[in-house]
Amino acid sequence: MQINATPRSGTTDRPARRERRRAGWVTVPLALGAVALTAACGPSYGGTSAAASSGSMPGTGAAVATATTGLGTIVVDGRGRTVYEFANDTGTRSTCDGECATDWPPVPAPATVPPNLPGVSGPLGSTMRADGGRQLTVAGHPVYTFSGDSAPGQTHGNGITLNGGLWTAVTPAGSPVGAGSSSTSTSTGY
Repeated sequence: MQINATPRSGTTDRPARRERRRAGWVTVPLALGAVALTAACGPSYGGTSAAASSGSMPGTGAAVATATTGLGTIVVDGRGRTVYEFANDTGTRSTCDGECATDWPPVPAPATVPPNLPGVSGPLGSTMRADGGRQLTVAGHPVYTFSGDSAPGQTHGNGITLNGGLWTAVTPAGSPVGAGSSSTSTSTGY
């Protein structure tokens, strides 16, 4: 003999309803805790310890700004990526083309180059590249980022010889950071 109990019309299964309500109250604090933890522990503008200075945060459209890294205060591009100069460049002329420019993308010059920016004491300018693009210069040197830097504040390219010459991060005055200075992480094999 089988008995099926069905609730009467207008009644509910109170223990099951109470359990669902309790489960909802548990998930709300867990979700809020996860959001708070993510906000507290999450990386700032890309996950680095570099701090932009002079009120010019990466992503604001500024051509370059400064940031503090393990190398000291250096120049970074508008995305917070370390800016480098190539020892083989002559004057304002870039000698990094083709495969070199794939490893070391040139920092493009904005349509109107300001003569300087807060925190960057080296004069800003531009140069025409062999491919017809305009490249930013700092203190007369063409500047680049490094494909081996995957996040703002990384300095993997500093002090390495690649594509026939030495690459160094750029100080706010536009001079190279001391070659051989330690970077913020290990070499990427470039």
